[in-house]
Amino acid sequence: MTVEKNQAPTELKRTMTSRHLFMISLGGVIGTGLFLGSGYTINQAGPGGAVLAYIVGGLLIYLVMLCLGELSVAMPVAGSFQVYASKYIGPSTGFVIGWMYWLNWSVTIGVEFTASGMLMQRWFPDVQIWIWCVIFAVLLFTLNAISARSFAESEFLLSSIKVAAIVLFLIIGAAAMFGFVHVDGTDSASGFSNFTNNGGLFPNGFAAVFLTMIAVTFSFQGTELIGIAAGESTEPHKTIPKAINNTVWRTMFFYVLTMIVLVSLIPWQNAGVIESPFVMIFDGVGIPYAADLMNFVILIAVLSVANSGLYASTRILWSMSRDGMSSPALSKLSKRGVPLNALLVTLAVSCLCLLSSIVAADTVYIWLVSIAGMAGLVVWTSVTVCQYLFRRRLLAEGGKVEDLQYRTPLYPIVPIVGFIMCSTVLVSMVFVEDQRMAIYCGIPFMIICYLYYYLRIHSKKSSLISEEVSESTSEENNLKISN
Repeated sequence: MTVEKNQAPTELKRTMTSRHLFMISLGGVIGTGLFLGSGYTINQAGPGGAVLAYIVGGLLIYLVMLCLGELSVAMPVAGSFQVYASKYIGPSTGFVIGWMYWLNWSVTIGVEFTASGMLMQRWFPDVQIWIWCVIFAVLLFTLNAISARSFAESEFLLSSIKVAAIVLFLIIGAAAMFGFVHVDGTDSASGFSNFTNNGGLFPNGFAAVFLTMIAVTFSFQGTELIGIAAGESTEPHKTIPKAINNTVWRTMFFYVLTMIVLVSLIPWQNAGVIESPFVMIFDGVGIPYAADLMNFVILIAVLSVANSGLYASTRILWSMSRDGMSSPALSKLSKRGVPLNALLVTLAVSCLCLLSSIVAADTVYIWLVSIAGMAGLVVWTSVTVCQYLFRRRLLAEGGKVEDLQYRTPLYPIVPIVGFIMCSTVLVSMVFVEDQRMAIYCGIPFMIICYLYYYLRIHSKKSSLISEEVSESTSEENNLKISN
């Protein structure tokens, strides 16, 4: 059977390499959480607590990625954890995981567009924010609509700029710590004295570290994008393990080392009131146009996260459509292998979330953001469960672990410990007032998804099966009569 040149494909094209997967994952992780939100963790947990929180957060994401690696190499599909949850936990859970993850990124994209518009006002104060939101939305839509390869190349460039900025910061920060350069407004040449002064390592107690883990794990979200991109990567059995190892260790390196430099230069009491610790250090060292430089880097970080999020949410929506969990129209691909309908719907919902931040900031928008924050942790938890069940089923069906091209080490310790850590962070939301909204909104949302699945999708599938059985029985009876 031949396929005409003008005929649209039915499967995604595998055009991404290992370097693309690595930078796509970094693009989803390194964003405003590091450049703007790091001060919150330092202020709440103290110098030692902040560093410890990011080490533990890095360990958590490493365990999750080890589990995701085995699943992604064995089943490199764009639906990733939604497909795995459907197969190994149950179709209803896969439905919930898919929609929560899609909503997570759809809301995040709207937030990033708003942030990008606010950042542009530094240079163009007379241009309204929504105009920049539209411009950046069109830009990212174009990059994603051309092909998966164009998205990957653009994300590689954006992430490279962010990584270069962090490396430059680490060099300048380390030089300031040991007195090679002076930074105004900081305790230059203080070395590691901030770890012992003003209350020591844990000035607010060790419990504060536990509570900041929520914000820390949120900042690591995006690493799992490797699983989504696996469906369009070349030689996934080679590219995925390499991308996972590079991403996890370099992410931990960037975050942990950056936190050490920040807490060494800035007293923890001041960190929470600084708009961006990075801007302060760059500006204080006397670099010309330092504030503008960091504003540009943060803008790049914001657009990079939105770019990665638009890609991930589009592929999840496309995958759910293929599994009968959303409209069949969303499974259509362009001639270049891009799910344009899913891309348009995702972008439209992101713009609606952006609108709700203006007209319903105290109600709908806060609910959506709370659900989105919880969704990432729920997805991570499901990955550990799926890997555990995948390995059990493999062995039960007579398969051999040695035949797997990538194996999660120390099974079943890794998935079990990963599950416990993810569950602990989810439970800790109850004890943080600002995060309780995630529980209040997230759990009802999940219940609604389950109900919708069983009342509409499951019942519809059951009806179709009954009709097929009835037709088959009728044909058999007709054959008997004719004989």
